[in-house]
Amino acid sequence: MSGAAPPDAGTLARLADVIEARRGADPGRSYVARLLALGPDAVLKKIGEEATETVMAAKDGAPDRIVSEVADLWFHCLVALALYGLRPEAVLAELERRVGTSGLDERASRKAAEGEKRDF
Repeated sequence: MSGAAPPDAGTLARLADVIEARRGADPGRSYVARLLALGPDAVLKKIGEEATETVMAAKDGAPDRIVSEVADLWFHCLVALALYGLRPEAVLAELERRVGTSGLDERASRKAAEGEKRDF
C-alpha cells in the first residue's frame, strides 16, 4: 500500500460531497446526476440490485467480489441519503450510538418505540 492514509469516515464524507456536487449536473455526463434525476424509485431499485449482488457474492464465498459489491451498495446508499437530504455522518452517529448495545436490546427498544407510536 502507498503512503496514503487508510480510508476513514472522511472517505464517506468526501464521497457524499462529490455526490452532492453532481446533483443537478448533466445526466448525460454524470451517473449520479442521471440516477438522481430518475427519482427515488430508480435509486431504491439500484440499492436492491446491489444488495442482491452482495448476497450472491457472499454466498459464493468470493472475498474480492464481496468487497466490491459492498462498495457498490454503500455508494448507492450514499446516493439515497443525498436524495433525501441526509449525510453519512448521521448514519455514523447512529452506529456510534449503538456501540456497546446488544443487537437484541436495540431491536427490542425499536419494537417498543414502534408500539408506542401505534398507540397514538
